[in-house]
Parts: sequence; structure tokens; C-alpha cells
Amino acid sequence: MSEKFIVTPKKKEDKFVVMTLRIEKDLQEEFDKLASKSERSRNEVMCMALKYALEQLEFTTKSENSDKSV
Repeated sequence: MSEKFIVTPKKKEDKFVVMTLRIEKDLQEEFDKLASKSERSRNEVMCMALKYALEQLEFTTKSENSDKSV
């Protein structure tokens, strides 16, 4: 056998990471329902929701109550 099986180190270009997230049980159940209805995985639906939240996010350093007169 003249051809060698060459293994090189994996490039650090992974697009995904594994992380742990604690959420309330009822929120998890809602994501399960959405996943079932859409025929997507819960992970896909949650990632879609997180992307949407980031795209719609408006960040401010002021408290909403700090601008109101008493």
C-alpha cells in the first residue's frame, strides 16, 4: 500500500460552539411546541429566536424611569 492516510489538526474555524443555558421549564416547553410545529429542532428554533432578538435589540444606558419627571 503506497498511499498514506494523513491526518492534520482541525482548523479552528468552527461556526458553532456548545454552551449550557438554564431557562424556565415553561419557556422550554414553548420552544418544544414551536420546534414540533415547524419540524425544526429546538436548537434551530432557539438560535433563530436569539438572532431575531439581537437584530431587534435597542440598547440604552439610561433607565426608562430616569427621564420621567416626578
